[in-house]
Amino acid sequence: MLGMLIYAVCGTLSAAGLWFAYRSFRRRRYATGLRTASVALLPMGLAMTGVVRFVLNMTFNPIAWAGIALVGLAVVLFLVARALDARGVPDGGSGPSPEQRPAAAPAAAGGGEIASAPRREAPAQKTGGGTGTEDFSDIEAILKKHGI
Repeated sequence: MLGMLIYAVCGTLSAAGLWFAYRSFRRRRYATGLRTASVALLPMGLAMTGVVRFVLNMTFNPIAWAGIALVGLAVVLFLVARALDARGVPDGGSGPSPEQRPAAAPAAAGGGEIASAPRREAPAQKTGGGTGTEDFSDIEAILKKHGI
């Protein structure tokens, strides 16, 4: 009974799509007609291969929906773990506890070499009476060099 209903619905969809493809061919829109015909043949092809019956049986099956929920939960848990990893939240059990770490470890982990590098000072800016104008002498020199 279900098989007859599936073939009736999919056959109607395919027939309607082929009718639209025929109208496109009559208007000399061959590419559109071919695309429409290819999409129109899909429902009947899916019905003949049994994909439609599989999807219908899965749709009304509560065990299948529970399985989909479990897959969704697994994906969410994976994404949360990945986000925590990116933020640098420790796992808590994979390494030595803070009391067991040597005293030199925090300094090395903190990147002491980078912190000891001398900082570059920002170049001094000349202000013209507090108006916020900068010294454009190097820009003027470059422009003069290029003849502008």
